[in-house]
Amino acid sequence: MFKLDPRIEKDSIFVKELPLCQLRLQNDSRYPWFVLLPRVNELTEVHQLSEHEQMQLMKESALVSKALTATTQCKKINVANLGNVVAQLHWHVVARFEHDQTWPGPIWGIGASIAWQDQKRAEFIDSFLENLSQLSQFK
Repeated sequence: MFKLDPRIEKDSIFVKELPLCQLRLQNDSRYPWFVLLPRVNELTEVHQLSEHEQMQLMKESALVSKALTATTQCKKINVANLGNVVAQLHWHVVARFEHDQTWPGPIWGIGASIAWQDQKRAEFIDSFLENLSQLSQFK
């Protein structure tokens, strides 16, 4: 059974199960920001996934990136796999804007997160999922 790191669970909201990954929205409304978590326990690095799983992660990352771009009309998508604080393999997909708090620098470790308001979060997730379903078989 897949085990989610408690810090990721505390800081994000479940959105959807994809073929390989659990998709979660980071609970920081300053940045539209998803986290993909391959449902394979005890992995910390992408190279520990099988070749097939690595290809699936890239496919899911690309589709989430496209749907996030369509949802937000962002300037840039940042994709990152850090794992310095939370070792569990997780893949960030972040929409960036020239007017955001840390542009053009990285988002990590700067300022305090601002939790999504329930209504705004629900509207954002619904819009994102509609765009995702139009782009893929992940309905």
